[in-house]
Amino acid sequence: MNRPHAQLRALALAALAFGTAAHADIKVGIDLSTTGPAATIGITSKNAMLMWPKTIAGQNAQYLILDDGSDPGAAVRNIRKFVSEDKVDVIVGPNVTPAALAALDPVSEYQTPMITLIGSASAVEPQEGKRVWAFKMAQTDSAMADVMTRYMANHNVKTVGFIGFADSYGDSWLNEFSKFAELRHIKIVATERFNRTDTSVTGQALKLMAAKPDAILVAGAGTPAVLPQRTLVERGFKGPIYQTHGIATPEFIKLGGKDVEGTLFPTQPVVVARTLPADHPAKKAALAFVNAYEAKYGPGTVTQFAGDAAGVYPRLQDAVARALKTAQPGTPAFRIALRDELEHAHELVVPNGVVNSSAKDHVGLDQRASVMGVIKNGTFVYLSQ
Repeated sequence: MNRPHAQLRALALAALAFGTAAHADIKVGIDLSTTGPAATIGITSKNAMLMWPKTIAGQNAQYLILDDGSDPGAAVRNIRKFVSEDKVDVIVGPNVTPAALAALDPVSEYQTPMITLIGSASAVEPQEGKRVWAFKMAQTDSAMADVMTRYMANHNVKTVGFIGFADSYGDSWLNEFSKFAELRHIKIVATERFNRTDTSVTGQALKLMAAKPDAILVAGAGTPAVLPQRTLVERGFKGPIYQTHGIATPEFIKLGGKDVEGTLFPTQPVVVARTLPADHPAKKAALAFVNAYEAKYGPGTVTQFAGDAAGVYPRLQDAVARALKTAQPGTPAFRIALRDELEHAHELVVPNGVVNSSAKDHVGLDQRASVMGVIKNGTFVYLSQ
């Protein structure tokens, strides 16, 4: 074959290859805890993802979903399968912090971006090394502690008793709350801890009450956070009780009943969508998602975690549209381009806030993603910005 014909053939093959790649599916590997201790989070996240459109930025999308059983080891095995065998373009999940931290090894090794659904910022901060491949949807504990202590200071809370999980969740909250409490001249007068599986916290409750705090903060998540509050109420504590954003599930209200009425807590827009002020920038997106989710899964079923999962799709839609200008799905170049473009979300409205990401900020949420709520008449209600 002479050189001109060879060149033409090469060009034709290249054009055919590009045309085929242009129609390649975008593969999304999703690792969630839909069984085990974190199942409440994982199931609602999965429910939201099952509502995602079948295309992303005009490309067909394949969503590959695996359960890790709330086990970090299983999460890593799932993610290694996604990146090595399935050659996915992006990982979504995990939704528990230990699993997300363990996943940093395979996603960085295979240079595949990962969008986690955890609350802790430990998987994305500091933005260096393996963490450059990790992004996060949920607001940070730091931002939640900020809005909470601001509300406390505005309502004359000068002293606080703290009781938190005896694990990394409680550690993170004690650390972040302490920083903002000091900033706002709020004194922590007693500190107690409890385990997620405890059946009694009477001793801790009595010690907290003996310190005579203006308010008490329970740093727990899900239904185990009911126990300290119920004990305090039964023992006659009359001050305000604050909880963290980890309580915002229907199960917490169902189990807590009258004992959790009046609970004050920081949260994200989806949880209180129907009572958000009309001018809140995320209200339209939050309300649209809540209405769609509850139409599918039933009234009162939406959670903050479902809202975080719903927000992954617009983040992908936004970044993929730009990454496609550089490379095509299924290639290393596309994965790198997608990672780079996930850093460039600008005023992107998602159900739980507004995202402005950068090379230094792989969360991108500001205080528009943090609000105060209250449990009123058995529902989560907006209280203040």
